[in-house]
Amino acid sequence: MPPIPLSSLLPTRTAHLLALSFSASYVGCLYVVGKLVPGPRDKPAVIRARLAAVSVVSVASCMVVGRLVSRSGQLWPLDARTLKALGFVLPNGIYPCLQTPLLFLGPLYAAALSRFLFPEASPSASGLLHNLTTWIGFRNYVWAPLTEEVVFRSCVLAVYSMSGAARWKMVAFAPLVFGLAHVHHALDVYTRLGRTKKALQQAVFSALFQTAYTSLFGAHASWLLLRSGSIVPPLIAHIFCNIMGVPQLGAEVQQMPQYKTSIYAAYLLGIGAFGWTIRSWTA
Repeated sequence: MPPIPLSSLLPTRTAHLLALSFSASYVGCLYVVGKLVPGPRDKPAVIRARLAAVSVVSVASCMVVGRLVSRSGQLWPLDARTLKALGFVLPNGIYPCLQTPLLFLGPLYAAALSRFLFPEASPSASGLLHNLTTWIGFRNYVWAPLTEEVVFRSCVLAVYSMSGAARWKMVAFAPLVFGLAHVHHALDVYTRLGRTKKALQQAVFSALFQTAYTSLFGAHASWLLLRSGSIVPPLIAHIFCNIMGVPQLGAEVQQMPQYKTSIYAAYLLGIGAFGWTIRSWTA
């Protein structure tokens, strides 16, 4: 008997509930850890506890998807079909992994200029490698991107695929789960700034901006996974964006006004090349 097509395994409502459950579990475990291991979020003991918690949630989410795909009750249902549904395969070529750096051609050019003009004040590769040896760096550039992509990309898109959702709907709406999952950072901002009226305004602005930015990134990462069939391109994109941060075009032009034209040109070239290759490089 041939396997049941993945696109007919789940009703849409169930897919919504599962996607929200994955998100709520991921965010909720952070608050549970916060109660069990009190302290600031950058305290090493808190980081270790949080990383362990999101690791458990990530594995559990994958097992839920595995059971849905395999339709079996086995304890570890991650067979080849499940691994493919989750995108746990290598991409067919390197081009999907280069899509995000291509979009960031402007910031990369500005960073190279800044490194050339102000070597003492510019971050270096050795500095980045040193950060990776700290708990904060490991969280920001390795484990958080990995677990977030597994839960919010692999698992969320897998259940929506099982419901037969159109690809454009998954690219447009599934990332909202990822964006809303970052709203809780506003509470950290509000608490850190003293719980004042001004702190509340800053927290609301931070939440709105972060939700919009992470939702846009989520759409891009979802596109990469759906097109390439692999979690590797969106994971590389996530790590790369965490390293680069939000583009600072205004600050870069202000810092190096003599290169204003070339900086603008690099930004436009990166955006244009990204749009030109978005289908061919991810096919």
